[in-house]
Amino acid sequence: MKLAEALLLRADANKRIRELQVRLNRSARVQEGDSTPENPVELLDELARTVAELTALVKRINRTNAQTPFGDGRTLTDALADRDPLTLEHGVLAGLINEASGAGQRMAYNASPIKYFRAIKVADVQKRADDLARQRRDLDTQIQQLNWSIDLIE
Repeated sequence: MKLAEALLLRADANKRIRELQVRLNRSARVQEGDSTPENPVELLDELARTVAELTALVKRINRTNAQTPFGDGRTLTDALADRDPLTLEHGVLAGLINEASGAGQRMAYNASPIKYFRAIKVADVQKRADDLARQRRDLDTQIQQLNWSIDLIE
């Protein structure tokens, strides 16, 4: 199995766990004389199996990421760790740009209008945000290519 396939299975398992949580919550309490929509014991058993499968899969994914060279002296784990801050900083800058440009801001109309001014150079921040987005796209493309070429480690 390729690493990318394992990542898809991991996403499916996480989705399944969220679905089981909803189903368990619906079956957690019932009015006297009624029956639960589903058997909570069976749902709990399925949850335990799914969590165990997810745990085993995540361990294999982590081992694979840690042992896979990325090609520039880093491992795949290092590349993934480098991608996250790009996403984080880009999100912060996008929010800053949004605030500085006043998008979505309600204007209060009263006798004395309030003047606002930008405390940052939006063009400079936008340039940095665009650069971060490009770096993340490039890195993510390399990661995705590698994911489809690497076999999952047992």
